[in-house]
Amino acid sequence: MTEGPERDPRRARHMRRLQESDLRVSAQLQRIVVRIAWAGVGVVALIAIGASGFYLIADERADWSDALYMTLITISTVGYGEIIPLHSLEDRLFAGIIAISGLGALTFLFTSLSVFFLEKDLDYSLRRRRMEKRIHKLKHHFIICGFGRVGRSIGRELHNTGRHFVAIDIAEERFEENLDKYPGLLYLQGDASDDDLLEASDIEDARGLFAVTGDDSRNLMIIITARQLNPNLRIVARAQELRNVEKMRKAGADVVVSPDFTGGMRLASAMVRPHVVSFLDEMMRSDKNVRVEEVPVPATFPPTPVGQMRLRSPDYILLAVREEDGAWVFNPKVDHVIQAGNTIIALANPSGRAQLKAHLIEKMG
Repeated sequence: MTEGPERDPRRARHMRRLQESDLRVSAQLQRIVVRIAWAGVGVVALIAIGASGFYLIADERADWSDALYMTLITISTVGYGEIIPLHSLEDRLFAGIIAISGLGALTFLFTSLSVFFLEKDLDYSLRRRRMEKRIHKLKHHFIICGFGRVGRSIGRELHNTGRHFVAIDIAEERFEENLDKYPGLLYLQGDASDDDLLEASDIEDARGLFAVTGDDSRNLMIIITARQLNPNLRIVARAQELRNVEKMRKAGADVVVSPDFTGGMRLASAMVRPHVVSFLDEMMRSDKNVRVEEVPVPATFPPTPVGQMRLRSPDYILLAVREEDGAWVFNPKVDHVIQAGNTIIALANPSGRAQLKAHLIEKMG
């Protein structure tokens, strides 16, 4: 991943371009609305002038409704018939001026309205730019490529455990249908294998990416593209076919999960170890959002025995330590030394996870 000092100027330039684009789009929409307003005012004024003029020309031989009707058929150039006779040159000249002015005013009005309704792309672009600006304020977030059933389940878990994520999917209606379930949902519509779209999701600052569309070939392309854009990104992928698992690993996925295989293992576990499965189910459904979490020990952390650390509280419980060489120490004793490169495994809620991270930082101080 690009180093911070080099990435920050690029982020600033990107944010500046987004802001300039927002201003241009917003100004263009405002100009269209102003044009519609002035065109409407012009048409109404022209109708008022025409109706008054024709009423005076009629010289009490017609009422206001006749004058208004005469104005409307004149400015629209329909000309069903002159219900108010035009005898003099002045009368006909007035009618001609009203007709020409009305044609121009109506053309301008309908053209402006057409432009306004055709500018949905501008409005979409404005909303997308605003979304991208919010996304580029994130750090260490997750990217979910594919917001179907699997993607929404991942999003729900990340949301429940206080982790930020950006969702990407081709079908925008999937986002609109779930905005009430995910308040403040950050999303981008399009093909997640597109370089520009992944860059818009701020993949350089992302912590991980899920390639979980229902199409293995698309997931494979997402993995390849994401790995090129961020070599240090952790990628978890979904494979519909078991034969594609190894391909995805070779393409750059760190973990590949097959729902069919995992589902079979889950069914077997439900049969042979029902209480464990029940415990895990209750933990996932609980409104306390307790999970088995992992917290990496910072690189500058001094070697410290477990007994000298606060590794138990109402919000988290130490379960195990994974050492740098891959060895596991379950339920470590008080004299076990925790050091940089270890990973602490704890049963914790989001608050407990934050407390544990803060405790490790305190020890470094």
